[in-house]
Amino acid sequence: MFEQDIDPVFGSLALSAIAAALPLVLLFLLLGVAKVRAPFAALAALALSIVLAIVGWNMPPVQALSAAAAGVFYGLFPILWILVNALWIYRLTVVTPWFEVFGRTIRSVSDDLRILSILIAFCFGALLESLAGFGAPVAISAAMLLAAGMAPLKAALVSLLANTAPVAFGALAAPVIALAGVTGLPLGDLAAMAGRQTPFIAVLVPLILVFLVDGRRGLRQTWPVALVAGLVFAVAQFVTSNFFAVELTDVVAAVATIIAVLLMLRVWQPAELVGMNGAVEVGAVVVERPPWREVLMSVAPYVIVMAVFSVAQLPAVKDWLAVVGTVTFAWPGLDVVTAAGEPAGAQTMHLDTLRATGTLLLLAGLLTAALYRIVPRLALRAYGSTLHQLRWTIVTVTAVLALSFVMNLSGQATSLGVALASAGGFFVVLSPIIGWIGVALTGSDTSSNVLFGPVQVAAAEQVGLPPVLMAAANSSAGVLGKMLSVQNLAVAAAAVGMSGSEGTLLRRLLPWSLGLLALVTLLIVLQSIPAALGWMVP
Repeated sequence: MFEQDIDPVFGSLALSAIAAALPLVLLFLLLGVAKVRAPFAALAALALSIVLAIVGWNMPPVQALSAAAAGVFYGLFPILWILVNALWIYRLTVVTPWFEVFGRTIRSVSDDLRILSILIAFCFGALLESLAGFGAPVAISAAMLLAAGMAPLKAALVSLLANTAPVAFGALAAPVIALAGVTGLPLGDLAAMAGRQTPFIAVLVPLILVFLVDGRRGLRQTWPVALVAGLVFAVAQFVTSNFFAVELTDVVAAVATIIAVLLMLRVWQPAELVGMNGAVEVGAVVVERPPWREVLMSVAPYVIVMAVFSVAQLPAVKDWLAVVGTVTFAWPGLDVVTAAGEPAGAQTMHLDTLRATGTLLLLAGLLTAALYRIVPRLALRAYGSTLHQLRWTIVTVTAVLALSFVMNLSGQATSLGVALASAGGFFVVLSPIIGWIGVALTGSDTSSNVLFGPVQVAAAEQVGLPPVLMAAANSSAGVLGKMLSVQNLAVAAAAVGMSGSEGTLLRRLLPWSLGLLALVTLLIVLQSIPAALGWMVP
C-alpha cells in the first residue's frame, strides 16, 4: 500500500507544491514558448511527473507506472473512443456527394461565416456538448465550419473558444453531478450556483467568435445577432439550471438559441457578407438552398447522432444499457490511500461499454453508412484513415491523461491544491484558478471537479467562504481552461487537418482564456461578498 504525503519535499508544503507544478509548467513552456509538438511535450511532462512521483513523493515505481498505464487506458476509452468515432462520421460524409450538399445547406442559412460561427460552433456545438462532450463538439463543429468554407486555423480557433459556456452542464450535466457526488453538497444548489456564473460567459462568447472570424468589422456589423445569441443562451441556461432539470440545461439553451438566431435572420442581415475565404460582398445573395430531400440527407448524420443519444437517455433504455453494458474492475498494480487514510480515486475503472458516448457514436456511424449505402470496404477504409489522421493525437491524449493520473494518485495534485487552499481569504481569488488549471490539465470539467472539488470545499470551510460558491467556481471557471487543454488542442488540430499546430492554437487562445478567467474571478469575488453579490449564492 502507498500512502500519499501532502508535503514530502523536505517537509515543506510550499516546496512540494512548486515541485508538483513543474510538469505542468514544463508542458506549457514546451508548447507555448519552445514550440515543441504536443506529443513530445506531453511525453516530457509525463516523464517528469513519474520521476517526481518516485523520487519526491516516494511512490513505488511499479505503482507509478501502473498509474500512468491507467491514464493511458482512460485516454483510449472513453476519450479517444469518442473522438475516433466522431471524426469517422465526418469522414463518411466526405466520401459521399452529401458533404458538398451539406456545405451548400449550411451556407443557405447564411453565407456569412460570422453568423455561421454562432450557429455551428456556439449553438450546435452546445447541443453536441449537452449530449456527448469529451472533444466531440470541437471535432464536429470544426469539420462543419470547414465545409462552410472557413480557413482551417480559424475553424479550429472558433470551435475551441465556443466550447466554453456549455461545458459545465455538458454530457447531461455530468460535471455538476460528479461535483455533487465528491463534495456531498446538494445537486440543486450546485446547479443553481453554476447557473448564476456561466451565463455571464455565454453572453460574451458569440461576440468574441465574430471578432475572431472578422476582427473589428465583424464585431461592428454582426453584434446584434451575437448579442441575441448570447443573451438567449444565458437566460435559458439560468432558468433551466435553477428551476427545471439540470440535465437538460444545455439542450434547452442550445435549441432556444438556434430558434432565436434563425428568427432574427428572417428580419435582419448584416450589411456585408463575409463568405468563403473571407470574400466580402455588399448585398450578396444567400446561396440557394438545395431541395428538401437533399437537405435532409446532408444533415442526416447529425440528426442520427442526436436521435441515438436521445433514445439512449430514455429511462428504460438507459437502465438496460447500464445493466448489460457496465464493467467495473480494480486497476492492477494500484493500492493507494490518501493522507487521510481513505482509498484514492481513479483506482477503479467503471466502463459503460454500451452506453458510452463513443459506442453510441459508432452506432450512429453505422446507421449513417447504411443510410448513405456506403459499402463496408469503403467504411472500413474511412475508419483506417481516421486512425491514421489521429495517430499523433492518440499519443498526445494518452500521455496527458497518464500525466493526470500520475499526479492524482501520487499526491502531486493534492499537494498543489492544498498549498493554494492555504492562502486564507485570498483563496476566493485562487479558487477559480484551481478549476482552470484542473481542466487545462485533464481536458475535462468532470475530471477537474472530481480532482479538486473536495479541496475547494475543505478550503472554503476553513476560511469561512460558502462551500457551494467555491465548488461551483471550480466548475464554472474551469471551463475556460478547456480551450487550452492539450487533448482538446490536439482534437481541434486533427479535425482541420493541421496536426502539429497545437502550439499555435495555444498561443492564439491564451489571452482570451486568461481574460475571461479574470472576469469570472471578479464575479466570484463579488459573489463571496454579502454586501455585493452575496445574494446570488443559494
